Formats: sequence, C-alpha cells, structure tokens
Amino acid sequence: MDLLKKKILDEGEVYEGNILKVDCFLNHQIDCVFLHEVGKEFHRLFKDEGVNKILTIEASGIAIGAFVAQEFGCPLVFAKKTKTKNIAGDVYTTQVESFTHGTTYDIMISRRFLGEGDRVLIVDDFLAIGNALRGLIQLVKDSGAELAGCGTVIEKGYQHGGDKLREEGIKVESLAIVESMNADTGEIVFR
Repeated sequence: MDLLKKKILDEGEVYEGNILKVDCFLNHQIDCVFLHEVGKEFHRLFKDEGVNKILTIEASGIAIGAFVAQEFGCPLVFAKKTKTKNIAGDVYTTQVESFTHGTTYDIMISRRFLGEGDRVLIVDDFLAIGNALRGLIQLVKDSGAELAGCGTVIEKGYQHGGDKLREEGIKVESLAIVESMNADTGEIVFR
C-alpha cells in the first residue's frame, strides 16, 4: 500500500531495538482519514473470505479494527488484557508474550461474542514475531469459529513472524512489510 509506505517514510521514526514509532498516525494519535483507507484495503484483500467478525487486541488494534469492521458491515470484537467486571460469565483465554513490552499477559474474550458459525478476520497494527496473532488465533480455535485470515498494517519482515504463519497455511496480508531499519540513519527499506 503506497499510501502507508509514504506515511511511514514521512512520519515514522526508527529507534534502537527495532522500534518503528508511528504513533503520530496509527497507534496513539489516530489519522482517521488514513485508517478509512486501511479499512478499505483490508476489505479488498479479504472480501471473498466470508468474514462476519473482526477480531483484534486492545488497545492499538481497536481503531484499526473499527474501520475494517465498518467496511465489512460486521461486529468488531477485541481481546481484553485484564478481566473486568463488565466481562460476564465464561471467557476464552490464552497467554501472549509482548515483544514491545517484554511481558507476558492473559488475553480474553467473552464466549458470548465468538463461536461456531463465525468466520473471523484478525487485524492488528504490527506483526513482528507473531505472538499477538498466535494468541488471537488460539482464541478463534478455542471458540469453534473459523479463521479467515490475519491482516496487519505493518509487518517487520526481518523478524519472520509473518513468514512462519504463512508457512503454516494461514492467510496473512500486511499492508507494508519492512525489510530493514537503521536507527542511526533513520533509513527504512520495504520488501
């Protein structure tokens, strides 16, 4: 997606530790006009997959998921990282190790919102080694729903999480795949 690559080059920042900071348009301050285009692109890529639910993880995936769900005309469900009083009854739960935060946490979804008959598209902001997607895929499997595929806005191709998921037969579409980054020069190379 050329629009995304341009935005990354114009507005993104590369930090030590393989960090690509795009919080000015994607995951802190939200560029809604841009995310509308992201939603349309994911719809184009997955429109023939029978999607009737969009699934993401809080917090950065929610805005993306909302625009994608709007394009599909279906609900967005997001996995919560902490159990709260407003999650009533049984939940599907699994653990996810966060590359960015260096922690492991439980994610959960109320059983009311995901189950047999659902065909699920998972969306998220980043794909690095794939832990968040793997956790969400596990929740889909546990619920008896079917996985239609996974869509990520930015994939760090050099960390190979997307490659491994694709090797397993999972449809993964990333709108931009970063092949390398240099924190000293700020250079970003796309696949």
